Amino acid sequence: MTETHQHHDQMHAGHGGHAGHDPAIFRRKFWLSLVLTIPIVVSSEMVMEWFGYSLDFPGIDWAGPVLGTFVFFYGGWPFLAGAVGEVRTRAPGMMLLIAMAITVAYAASLATSAGLFELDFWWELAALVTIMLLGHWQEMKAIGQAQGALSALAALLPDEATLVREDGTTTDVPVATLMIGDRVLVRSGARVPADGRIVAGTAEMDESMITGESRPVSRTTGDRVVAGTVATDSAVRIDVDAVGENTALAGIGRLVAQAQASSGRAQVLADRFAAWLFYVAAAAGLITFVTWWTLGSLDQSVVRTVTVLVIACPHALGLAIPLVIALSTALSAKAGILVKDRLALERMRTVNAVLFDKTGTLTKGAHTVTGLAGTGGHTADEVLRLAAAVESDSEHPLAKALVTVARERNLTTTASNFQSLTGRGVQAQVDGRWYAVGGPALLRELAAAPGATNDPGRPAAGGSAADARTLHGLIPADLAVEAKAWSDRGAAVLHLVRLTDDRPEVIGAFALEDEIRPEARQAIQQLRAHGVRKLVLITGDARPVAEAVAADLGLDEVFAEVLPADKDKAVADLQQRGLTVAMVGDGVNDAPALARADVGLAIGAGTDVAIESAGVVLASSDPRAVTSVIKLSRASYRKMIQNLAWAAGYNVLAIPLAAGVLAWTGFTLSPAVGAIMMSASTIVVALNAQLLRRVRLAPEDQ
Repeated sequence: MTETHQHHDQMHAGHGGHAGHDPAIFRRKFWLSLVLTIPIVVSSEMVMEWFGYSLDFPGIDWAGPVLGTFVFFYGGWPFLAGAVGEVRTRAPGMMLLIAMAITVAYAASLATSAGLFELDFWWELAALVTIMLLGHWQEMKAIGQAQGALSALAALLPDEATLVREDGTTTDVPVATLMIGDRVLVRSGARVPADGRIVAGTAEMDESMITGESRPVSRTTGDRVVAGTVATDSAVRIDVDAVGENTALAGIGRLVAQAQASSGRAQVLADRFAAWLFYVAAAAGLITFVTWWTLGSLDQSVVRTVTVLVIACPHALGLAIPLVIALSTALSAKAGILVKDRLALERMRTVNAVLFDKTGTLTKGAHTVTGLAGTGGHTADEVLRLAAAVESDSEHPLAKALVTVARERNLTTTASNFQSLTGRGVQAQVDGRWYAVGGPALLRELAAAPGATNDPGRPAAGGSAADARTLHGLIPADLAVEAKAWSDRGAAVLHLVRLTDDRPEVIGAFALEDEIRPEARQAIQQLRAHGVRKLVLITGDARPVAEAVAADLGLDEVFAEVLPADKDKAVADLQQRGLTVAMVGDGVNDAPALARADVGLAIGAGTDVAIESAGVVLASSDPRAVTSVIKLSRASYRKMIQNLAWAAGYNVLAIPLAAGVLAWTGFTLSPAVGAIMMSASTIVVALNAQLLRRVRLAPEDQ
């Protein structure tokens, strides 16, 4: 996780010259400056006159100059240094404005102590620096809290791992020393130290820190697990296949860091506004100074100029976008939504068409038994028991689906003399009788050679395919009706055949389909509720299969039998209709479409190529997360605009007041009051951004 820590250190660089600022530094400077400001304020003649008290002790006249100078250089140093950096890079902004304000205030205070002005200015300088430090401390603290997502990711890794030696003994070693190929023991309640595959044991894994899914997921031998997840109920042994910066957790850290460092349109707007504000504030300060001086009041010209510069400090503006970015990416990461590209997240709020890849996105990508039927007095459970026994030694995905369902129903039994009939099916002996399981190719051959034998040395059938009438006569009418309905909706249909000396007898049928994810229906409903008007399915599967899935989910359009190279053309077709398209996919062949879409969302369980081509990565395979991205996009954009409007509007109203346009009514603003207003504006922006935490992104909360 070294990479993650490095990104954490580099994040948010350039934020108005704040890069590398530690909240603890500003905290210390604030408290010491506050302690020194108190005697400056209470010894001020102006303050004593306001509150009707008097103090007189030796050296009282030096309290302001001595303590005020210390506050200026000690407390104001970060702003002075930041201003130099902005001048060197020719990027005027917040730090230069603050430095201008406190430097003018300090110069005016020195001039007052030298007798050039009749201004009591030291207390206002000290208050100005102290309040600026408070605002800056709170800003850094807020951003630091939001960026804590990366530290939290790094903290998910244990410090030590239990290494299993070749002789079976175990020893605890630092995680950093693990190598690919090592075998580790993860005890109940412990975290997985590195990515790998389970080689022994079964456990319920808490993967919420990676996927955002709160329910534990069962993982067993052969399943892959990732660093940072927790074995909740039992121990497993894992062969490590990725360590350090190559783990999924480190990858997530890089994605979060990349997102928090990236700039969207709103950030660019804020940066431009901050630069404009410098020139506006400098011009307003100059005009204010000249105007009041022309009116014959040099004292007021200094006071008004300082107040204008203080009011114009764009703390609120500088905080408006970065804090929303930091919060939104941290919140999304906790929910298993990894934002690689800020522009992709901003565009997501305008998406009105979502194009779903079928396999692995809306479906599980693995077949399951969706229908079974028996005939001739054979119950569904009985034919399932027999078929699972025949298929028990087969490695075919459809065979595994049958065996899995039988085990779940406790309908297992044993078979003998297993034979694979290449391209047609399998046959085996169960309870002393021969049975075969296969699809249409097996039935055609059985129909063409009805005198099938139970000789294990020979295949169950051979010869040429039978005509349709013979095949139809082989399947009982009730099963034929069921099988046609299954086939019409795109399911793969297998039959269980009892082989006899006379004639094969079909006694059962099974429908196997790539099962639709239970959460897919919810995802479609939620997208419609959020105003997405076009929901489209794209797949390389046959059109009946695609249309069956689309009809089941209520999708609007289907692109079926699409070659991998043509998927991006489907995206372009939708875009040419004036739609803003989000593409959701998980495979290598989805990469061009993900790249062409206005927003590409890669299912995290998919390939590296797909993930690299997408702007947003969904760590889980839950399609409901697409709605979460839309909600986050709209909420974060709304907060950005609100913050920009507040920060801009505040300056538009406050600068004229600071310049003294209402002085004829007797209303003026002092620099210290200006500093209080500026800090209040910053706090408003920070609190408004924090409201993002109310947005619920976890699928189970929707």
